Amino acid sequence: MTQRKRPKQSNGAVFNRRARFDYELGDELETGIVLTGPEVRAARDGHVQLKGSFVTIRSDELWLNNASFSLKLNKKGDPAARTIDTEPRKLLASRKQIDALAAKKQQGSSIVPLRMLTKKNHIKVVIAIGKGKKLYDKRETLKRRDQDREAQRALKHY
Repeated sequence: MTQRKRPKQSNGAVFNRRARFDYELGDELETGIVLTGPEVRAARDGHVQLKGSFVTIRSDELWLNNASFSLKLNKKGDPAARTIDTEPRKLLASRKQIDALAAKKQQGSSIVPLRMLTKKNHIKVVIAIGKGKKLYDKRETLKRRDQDREAQRALKHY
C-alpha cells in the first residue's frame, strides 16, 4: 500500500526551542516586527530560524538580531533559489514596555525571542526576559525530561 505524502501544514508559527533550554524565562511580551515583502513571505511559509537570535536595545528601540530569513530569489529557471538574510530587524513595542525591558536588562538578564506568529495580516514576535542557565541546570533539565518520559512510558503500559 502506498502512502501519500501530506503537504506540510504550516500555521505560520516558528519556535525557538533552544531558548527554553538555554534560559530560565520570565515575562513574555508580544511585539510587532518591521519586515519587507520577501521577508513576510518567508515568515508566512515558515522559512525563518530563531535559534541563536537575540534582542538588543539601541537608541531606545528594540532590534531582533541574528534571525535567519530564507528569502526566495526571483531567478528565471531556478524556482528554488533562496538566500539567507540575518540583518537586524526593528521590533515594535510601546515606550513603557521598552523601558521595562531595559531595566531588566540592566540587572543582567537577556531578551530572547521565543516564537514568531502570524495573526491574520500581522506578524508578531514573542520575546521574553531570560536568565542564562549554567551547565548543571541544563543537565538537570535533561534528567527531568528523561524521568518524565519514562513515567509516561510506564503509565502507557498500564
